Amino acid sequence: MICDYHLHTEFSIDSQAPVRDQIEQAIRLGMDELCITDHHDYDSAFCGLDFSLDLPAYLEELRELKEIYRGQIRLKIGVELGLQNRIRPYLESFMKEYGEAFDFIIGSSHFVDRVDPYDEAYWQDKTFEQAMGRYFEVTLDRVRLLHPCFDVLGHLDYVIRYAPVPDRAYDYEPFAPVIDDILKCLIEKGKGLECNSGGLAYGLSEPNPCRKILARYRQLGGEIITIGSDAHRADRLGYGFDRCRELLLDCGFTRYTVFNERKPVFLPL
Repeated sequence: MICDYHLHTEFSIDSQAPVRDQIEQAIRLGMDELCITDHHDYDSAFCGLDFSLDLPAYLEELRELKEIYRGQIRLKIGVELGLQNRIRPYLESFMKEYGEAFDFIIGSSHFVDRVDPYDEAYWQDKTFEQAMGRYFEVTLDRVRLLHPCFDVLGHLDYVIRYAPVPDRAYDYEPFAPVIDDILKCLIEKGKGLECNSGGLAYGLSEPNPCRKILARYRQLGGEIITIGSDAHRADRLGYGFDRCRELLLDCGFTRYTVFNERKPVFLPL
């Protein structure tokens, strides 16, 4: 089965899943490899929850579990790093101190102007097009400035998960210029894109990002593509991966990506 490269455990404030439950579920599903990627959104307490990670405790436990489960599954140590341009000095110091401790780093935009699109307040006093466009513009600025701090950009159109519109769907075309710039920057800098099946679990008809973005990334020459469920509990691990495989094949991909010591390794879909 496809290796899951985006999931959360009790180390993330929005998950109560024991780490061992996630690992053992992956073994039951027949995954050869699993990458734990708990949240680390430094300076996020303004949203009412502190999404920062206890890094020493996290790394110590995952290293121990890596040895315990050796021979049953390849456990990789990852993190989902929250991107905000204003914390660039912290992110640079994080990379110097901890960059080599991880096999894989997701870079994600969760907050725009100190508001999460999960919060209804994000959608107030804006048109739908303004809210969507602002998210993509901020993400582009972050990719341009902070690309040395991550390996793959997480759920590029995360914003649509919480949009107050029917079917939580959108027309890609009005945002194509800024999205193209994001994709071109990722490719130029040797960074990858994530296919996140969490959108399917949230009831969307497509993963994050949508089919058109995935196809455009491939058309532009993008090759580094990871697949993650964004599971916050064990029964969501690997959710929708068969659909993701078919979609990616249809978009022109023949391989997906896992990471070892921050270096991409390609596996057949």
